[in-house]
Amino acid sequence: MTPRERHEWSALATELFAPCPNVPVSVAQCVLEKRPCGMCLQSAKWLAQVVRDGASPEQVERGYKARFDPSAVKELPIDGSPTKGPDNAAVSLFEFADFECPHCRDAVPKIDAVLAAHPNQVRLVYKSFTLPFHVHGEPAAKAAFAAGNQGKFWEMEHLLFERQQNLEMSDLERYAQMLKLDLPKWRADMDSPEVAARIAHDRELGESLKLQGTPTIYVNGRELDAESDETLDARVAGELGLAGAAASDTSGTAVGADAGNTAGGYGATGAAHADAGGKGDKGH
Repeated sequence: MTPRERHEWSALATELFAPCPNVPVSVAQCVLEKRPCGMCLQSAKWLAQVVRDGASPEQVERGYKARFDPSAVKELPIDGSPTKGPDNAAVSLFEFADFECPHCRDAVPKIDAVLAAHPNQVRLVYKSFTLPFHVHGEPAAKAAFAAGNQGKFWEMEHLLFERQQNLEMSDLERYAQMLKLDLPKWRADMDSPEVAARIAHDRELGESLKLQGTPTIYVNGRELDAESDETLDARVAGELGLAGAAASDTSGTAVGADAGNTAGGYGATGAAHADAGGKGDKGH
């Protein structure tokens, strides 16, 4: 880090409260005292990264709250939605997706890669949220949920995204045949009140969360910021404690040293502390 970046990072780490429950101290103090909370070091490293990336105070405030503030965690119900992965997984991914959305299609291999990398630690929960201008999205969702009644939701989900340009009813019928579904039952389930209610329930949940688009992914109740550079695998690794363990092996000492310099330096440097206060008035 440059001297300016180090100074800015130190101000933020001293100003912001650590994200750990029942730890009413700054990020810097939490790291310096080596308190038993893995989120302290992760938040310190996150602050260092956004400072190096040139984030504005407003971006830091928004990003820190979304990533570390306990109030940003949403309680998301499964409510019979399709799931993949163990029920007792350490990390739960909730994906709100639209079968006609190209960004949702592009997210599939990234999600698959995370599930494959952590087969016993990550669970995926699918929620339908069709955007109003995608006329094929809801029929495709009905096709997937109807296939799910025969144990083939995820197989149908992958087919629909792989063949996103072909979502007419005749195409959906062909995919059901490819999966060797009981076609009369599948057709009846597509038109059933239960499947319609499933889609409506997911939409109501998405609207209550004020979703801005798809895919929207929550990792352990925290929304993955589509505008940030943080990847899904990095977020999951952080939730699993992998990022904290790696930091301890590689750069934890440097981060701890920065925290020590911060904690020691601000007691003797009033100008630096005043500068941190100025940032607080503006961005926090």
